[in-house]
Amino acid sequence: QVQLQESGGDSVQAGGSLLLSCTYSEYAGSGFCMGWFRQSPGNEREGVAGIYTGSQKTYYRDSVKGRFTISQDSAKNTLFLQMNGLKPEDTAVYYCAAIVGGTWPCATLPNRDYRDMDYWGKGTQVIVSS
Repeated sequence: QVQLQESGGDSVQAGGSLLLSCTYSEYAGSGFCMGWFRQSPGNEREGVAGIYTGSQKTYYRDSVKGRFTISQDSAKNTLFLQMNGLKPEDTAVYYCAAIVGGTWPCATLPNRDYRDMDYWGKGTQVIVSS
């Protein structure tokens, strides 16, 4: 079972930057799909960015392309989300998620339903003020 824990959420002004981190189980294995989802009050949890740990290929939701960068340090079992040019609309609780043995393409993660992920962290709050 994959265990995930996010950190790095904070309150920033519009245009600012934040780096979110997610540590995951050391023995989760390689070559699985991980990513970040977010949920703001009254809205459904939505995919933000994904990465396939085997190939290191990354995938992004259209609204964050060019602003957010997902990466991982496999040696440290840590997933990152570098967020630049933050906007008030980015305000949400950000969740780290993973799926092991999934059959769907990892490239679709940013647009998948949250039910398609198997493992979740508890979330970290990001607040962007104007």
